[in-house]
Amino acid sequence: MDFDPDGLRDRDALGDRINLYALVIYLPPPLGLFLDDLRREMVPGCNPHAHVSVLPPRTLGVSAEAAMEEARRIIAGLEPFDIELGNIDLFPVTDVIYISVEGGTAQLRDLHRILNQGMWSFAEPFPYHPHLTLAQEIDAAHVQPLRDLAARRWQEFQGPRVFRAERAIFVQNTRDGQWIDLAEGPLGAVPVG
Repeated sequence: MDFDPDGLRDRDALGDRINLYALVIYLPPPLGLFLDDLRREMVPGCNPHAHVSVLPPRTLGVSAEAAMEEARRIIAGLEPFDIELGNIDLFPVTDVIYISVEGGTAQLRDLHRILNQGMWSFAEPFPYHPHLTLAQEIDAAHVQPLRDLAARRWQEFQGPRVFRAERAIFVQNTRDGQWIDLAEGPLGAVPVG
């Protein structure tokens, strides 16, 4: 997903919004910045914002506002948790190069299961698999060299590979493939009990 690193969004310049939404957890610096740089190296011209998707892109049959309020209500009752990134891997059917999620997978799967119903229900083309995408929709001849590059760079990273998931961000796509942050929902905003 692309984003404006300065947080300055000219909505007219981003194009018309379309009925395609997702719920993501952004990675904080320095981890997120390193992975943004890596993705730009692998896919020149992209404008990334490192994230783990809780709900992959989907259309909604209700208003975005109603869906966001429902998701906010649900995630407010869930506790923040740690996510730990693992190894560089590849989805064989789609040739998507990604970093696996090794810690926090149970919480991400639970969050996905709880949210992927009602207003957010969507028949996803693949089973939910927590990960962080590095490169997608690339020529088959470039897959292995890019995977090797990603593995080298990831091995060079000396910072922490664990971050705290404390909020989820609702995003919407545009006709020109940009993603706009619409709102955020903090985890643990209300007492559970």
